[in-house]
Order: sequence, then C-alpha cells, then structure tokens
Amino acid sequence: MKKYLSILFLGFTLFAQAQNKISGTITNTQNEPLLGVDVYIEELHKGTSTNENGHYEIVNLPNSPIKITVAFIGYETQSKAITAQNESIVLDFTLIESVFKMEEVIISTPFNKLQSENVIKVDKATVQQLKNRGAATLIDGINSIAGVSQVSTGLGIGKPVIRGLRGNRVLVYTQGIRLENQQFGDEHGLGIDESSIESVEVIKGPASLLYGSDALGGVLYFNPVKFADDNSFNFNINQKYFSNTEGTSSSIGVKQSYNSWRFLANGTRNEHSDYKTGNDERVTNTRFKETIFNSAIGFHNSLLSSTLRFNFNNTKVGIPEEIGLQSTNKTPMLPYQDLNTKMVSLNTILFLPNSKIVTTFGYTLNERKEFEEEHHHHEGEEDHEEEHDHELEHIEPALNLELNTFSYDAKWHLPKFNNVETIIGIQGLHQKNENFGEEILIPDAKIDDFGVFLTGSYTWNDNTIQGGLRFDTRKINTEEHIVAHEDEEHVFEAIDKSFENFTASLGYKTVLFNKITTRINVASGFKAPNLAELTSNGVHHGSNRFELGNNQLDSEQNLQTDITLEYNTKHFEIFANGFYNYINNYIFISPTGEIEDENPVYQYIQDDAKLYGGEFGIHIHPHPLDWLHLQSAFELVIGEKDNGDYLPLIPAHKLTNTLRTEFDINNWLKNGFVSVNLENYFKQNKVSEFETPTTSYNLVNLGIGGEVKLSKMNFDINLNVNNLFDKSYISHLSRLKADGIENIGRNFIVGVTFKI
Repeated sequence: MKKYLSILFLGFTLFAQAQNKISGTITNTQNEPLLGVDVYIEELHKGTSTNENGHYEIVNLPNSPIKITVAFIGYETQSKAITAQNESIVLDFTLIESVFKMEEVIISTPFNKLQSENVIKVDKATVQQLKNRGAATLIDGINSIAGVSQVSTGLGIGKPVIRGLRGNRVLVYTQGIRLENQQFGDEHGLGIDESSIESVEVIKGPASLLYGSDALGGVLYFNPVKFADDNSFNFNINQKYFSNTEGTSSSIGVKQSYNSWRFLANGTRNEHSDYKTGNDERVTNTRFKETIFNSAIGFHNSLLSSTLRFNFNNTKVGIPEEIGLQSTNKTPMLPYQDLNTKMVSLNTILFLPNSKIVTTFGYTLNERKEFEEEHHHHEGEEDHEEEHDHELEHIEPALNLELNTFSYDAKWHLPKFNNVETIIGIQGLHQKNENFGEEILIPDAKIDDFGVFLTGSYTWNDNTIQGGLRFDTRKINTEEHIVAHEDEEHVFEAIDKSFENFTASLGYKTVLFNKITTRINVASGFKAPNLAELTSNGVHHGSNRFELGNNQLDSEQNLQTDITLEYNTKHFEIFANGFYNYINNYIFISPTGEIEDENPVYQYIQDDAKLYGGEFGIHIHPHPLDWLHLQSAFELVIGEKDNGDYLPLIPAHKLTNTLRTEFDINNWLKNGFVSVNLENYFKQNKVSEFETPTTSYNLVNLGIGGEVKLSKMNFDINLNVNNLFDKSYISHLSRLKADGIENIGRNFIVGVTFKI
C-alpha cells in the first residue's frame, strides 16, 4: 500500500493543473433560472450547485471524455458527455418537470449511465430516502427495496437476501472494493454504517461478469459519501434516538473541497440495549455497541483523478439465546462477538485522449472474536452487571479469526466508436485467514482469485444491446488442524483445490409502443464453495449447532432470465420484473439427525435448485394533486430443489402500500413529507424439511420530516414510528424463530441533522 501511495503523490507533483472549464446556465421550460441545481462529474468526484441566476462553473477538467450530470428535485435528470480540449465550454441546460423521483447515475453497472439508459435493471436509494422510510439500521432500510430481505438476529445483526439468495451468493461492495469480513456467517452484521454511505444500488441477479465469484445472486453496491462542492466547507451533526432499545446514534462529519483537493472525515457511535417484542419482553443479549470512523482525500487534474479512503468499524454484539434477564444495559453479555474491520482503498482514473483506465486497489483487515460462557469463570450475576461488564474486559476469546485481503481491479474503457462502448478488465484478490483462539471454526487458509473479462454496449435510437464474457479461477489452500475436545478429536483436513469458471451475459433494452421500456437479460453466474462449506468441523456457537463441511463440493453455477417492463406517463408509473433462476450444485446445510457435543449436527450438501418470482408495482401521482403519492409493490419468490422440496430461508410474499404527501410551508419548512406505510407479509408454508411454516402478519409504519429553516439555523428532522400497533409477530427469516422469539415491537425513531 505504501508503494501505491508513493506513486499517487508522485503523480500529484508531476502533473500541472489544467485550466479547462465548463460553465453555463440552467433554467426551466419557462426560461426561469433554477437555484440549487446539483451539477456533478462522477469521474472526478466533484460538483457544484447553481446560484440564484442559475449559473454554474466547474474548472480543472481533463482533456478526455467525461459525463456531466444535472439533477434537481421535481425535474428530469440530464446527463451529457463532454470533452474539453484546453478550452472553456459553455453548456446550458433546460430542465423538464418530472413528478417522479430524481434520476441518478448508476455506478455499479459497467458504463455508468442513468437508470433510464441502463440495460440492467438496478434499484437505487439514497441514505436519506432510507431514513425517511424509518430504517433503524442500514440493512433494515435496504429491506424496504422490493426483492430485498434480510436474515436477522435482533436489531444489530442482519444479512441481505436478494430474491431468496443470501450469504456469499450476495456480493457487497463498499469504497469500490468487495467486502471481506467472513460474510458467510449469519451471526454478525455487515459492518457498514450509514454515516459512510451516500446511497446503495441493488443488482438483482447474477453479476459475475463484472464482479466474479460470489455475485451469483446479486450485488449490493454502497456508494461512499460524496465530497463537498468545489471551494466549500460542510459541517454536520446527527443525533438519533430509538425508543424500543433506548438506543442512540451520534455522528459528526466535516468536508472541505477546493478546485483540485478534497477532504472529508466523520465518526459515529451507536448503542442499543435489548429490543422489546410486541409483548413488552426484552430479548436478552440483543444489545450492541458500534464505533465507526471513515475519512477520504481526493485529488484531480487534467491527467488523473484519485481518491484514497479509509474506514474503521468496531462492533460488539450479543448472541441472543433466550428471553431471560430484563435489562436496559448496553454492554453485551456472554456469548458475544467483537468485530473489527479496517478498509483502505485507492481509486484512480487515468485520462487518456479518447479513453480512460480505472484502477482500484484495496486492503481489508477483519478481526472476528467470539467470547463464550465456558471461557468465563464468573457467569454474570443479574444483580452485579457493572462487575460483570468489568470482567468481560479480561477474558480471552474462544474464537479468534484474522482475515487479510488484498484486492485489485483494473478496467480500460476503450475509445467509443460509432455508439459502441467497450471495457476490458482484470480483477483479483489474495486472502489469508489465520486462527489465534482455542476453538477453530474454519482453518488457516490462503485464497487467490483472478478474473479477466470483456464487455461491450451498442446503442441505436431507443435500443441498446449489451453483453460480455469472463473467465475466473479461484485457488484454495488450507492447513490441517486437530482440535481436541475431552475424549474426542475434530480434524480439519488440509485441502488444495482450484475452481475455474466461464460466465457470460447478454441484455437488450428497447421501448415498445413509444411507452413501455423493456429490458431482457440472460446471465450466468457462479460461486466457489467458501471455507465454511468446505472445512467446518465443530460447534458453531453463533448458530447453536455442530457444522460439518464437505471438501467434495463443486462450484455453484446458475443461469437466470430477467424480463422487466416499465410504463411511465407524467402522473402514472407501473413496473413488472419477472425472473427464473436455475442453479446447478446449490449448496445448503441440512440436519443429519445426529447429536455431537450436545448440539444437533448439520452438514453441507448440494442439489440442483430453481428460484422464480418477481416484483410488481404501481406509482400514482394524480394531477393536479402533485403533492400526493400512492405506491404499491408486491414481491414473491419461490425456491425449490430438483426433487420438489423447498429451499430454506425463502422470504414470504410481501405486499407494501404507501400513501405519501409532500409539501413546503412558507420559507421555514422545505421538502416536508408525511407517509403512512402498510406492510402485508403472507403466510410462508413453502418451507424446507427442517423449517416450520410462518403465519401472516401486517405492520403499519408512520413517518414525518423535512428541512427546517429558522433564522440562520438549518436542520433536517425525521420522526418515524415503526410497527405502530405494537404487533407481535415472527419473521420467517429471523434466526430466533426456532426458539419462538418474536421480532421487535413498536419503535419511535427521532433523528435531527444540523448542517453548516
């Protein structure tokens, strides 16, 4: 990493700043200037806003094609390609009113276009939109996107599920690099907080062409928080309170940008006690504490744009087992996990005369420690919690894993020729897993990935065709371990395996009858077996079972077909997304009926499987009631093995209805809203052989908020009530369902953000 930094800063000193400039005026169709329009250049991570005359100006541009995006609430987003060749460009925009959401550039797809221009359907939501929906945590907010669910253990532990697929089948990207934090485990969270995130993009379906192994089921792509506008300083303080857990979230952030240099830093502290169910019982040890810090420095000139980011996350989260001790203490009890993740990424774009090279180098250090009762001689007395909290600081972890990951990604965006865009690239990582605790969940191992791909896109009129081909290889080497337990030994056999895979995709976008946007995509994906699936041989206390791996597992390979239809008018929108996903060698864990170390034995096995379903919705915005929104979305997925048995942990069908009003009040409240949301979860009786059916339930949520301007003080405020009627229910994807423990009850969430 020091080598990369040296190269970066050497480049900063060698290249002089360019004098290229773009400026112009942005008006509406009545030729009235628009104040506060966002003007942004994604490649440079820089932007500005229009003044009261609708004027904008951005300087120091490269001599290479770039895209400038203009976005403003209530108007259609526009994106144009420009090339500044040592000159000043005047580019004016006339924005057309749009009653629907403001479009943004999609970063997770190869050619970074607006969603309306994309061949692949991508769902995008900003962090502010997730807050407005009443999200208690980041993963809780993503759960509100149609087709996305979560396997949860209380409020502090949640893992994404995309169309019935989870774990390593869903790849998570943050800071431009893949998240590597033993993500195959369901008993800890993502380790990503909203304070470092600007927005999230969701690709529902195989994306192995772009991302390699583990993108078989889809991708969650977290866009990091943006820098401040050119030559500006931002300071913000955010405070949130959660009534159910008596929890708090406090964060502070600063940003400073100049013409070429940009800086930001922010930190967050989250603390929650055990959550209460609808029966007013606290679920013991669902408490957690989280500390986050992230920072970034960016630079650009006529030849390159480079951003260096750092993120630190520490989470101490309890592992719940029962409804027992009723307490509002926020320090986790035994058993609990202490998780540390440190990420460094360096993203650089080198601008060539008619093309560009984009590189991303990353390093991630993940430390996972698990503390158990048998390693503690003073099991916490209920009357001495402070003494118990002090004792926890001096015990040794039973499980202590350290995962080091070095990753690289290089793409060459070739010169555009006759509406043909092409990218060639390589990706890979080197990973080392080490054990330092008494217990071993997965053995010491080394993993090497390498992939090479080619993708292209051709556009004519309202049509775009896009496709590509990729080859990947993964090598896994592990060491033998023998773990003695009383009169038994558990042996982790050494393995040396390689997995090779070809993947491809082909998509077509067109407009039927001048109204219906149609996307048809066929894509293949793969997932090589992970270390847990290959090598497990012991008690996994996070899941309360004895897990056996299978070193004879083959790679999962799938083929998915997606069809998306969208019909839009000025005040009406309807969409239908259907998919069929066939997976060869689907890996899952199944009970053997045996007992080992007083725990039920589960073993990883394979079978062919299929998943099918979709998302369907409508959005009505009736004229002249432009302040009123009526939205409805239905999502379903069915998962089956080839023998007709159902797959485990498939989310129940869900219908969501939202009534939302938007308004301004004089000059003191802007972008105000009030929303009522009804979530209908249907009975899930299509369950695997070791699951039980889940009954239906309904949840009602309320939200109100906006931007308040009082004198010289500006702040955003959100008030949400989730599960308004304090419903008692159990989600089918709750890992506490087997113990009959209910999900969270009524929760008032109040958030205030001060901006300077």
